Amino acid sequence: MFFEAGDPTGAARLLEPIVEAEPGNSSVRQLLARAYFQSAQLNRAEEQLRELVDRDPSDHYAHHVLGRTLERMNRPADALRHLRIAAAMYSTNADYTAALRRVEGKVAGGRS
Repeated sequence: MFFEAGDPTGAARLLEPIVEAEPGNSSVRQLLARAYFQSAQLNRAEEQLRELVDRDPSDHYAHHVLGRTLERMNRPADALRHLRIAAAMYSTNADYTAALRRVEGKVAGGRS
């Protein structure tokens, strides 16, 4: 409901107590991370996404959003690892490939 209404902050307020009560619920944690990402609460998004990746290293979506979060935090070198993992796991996803190429360009440009 909050996502559809364009209110990721409201979604985060709703989801925070659920994650606190059910810390093992990865689906709710992923929604909370998305809400934080969409509301530019990037440190909080990173925390939730790292928890998801630590629990399930094969979660390509968590790797992708963690990479995008780190990119938005102006940490392209940190983002690159996660974007590469996501793109390797799901090579047919155009969003994953585009994000990877964009960050590879930023990292390569920083080496000049």
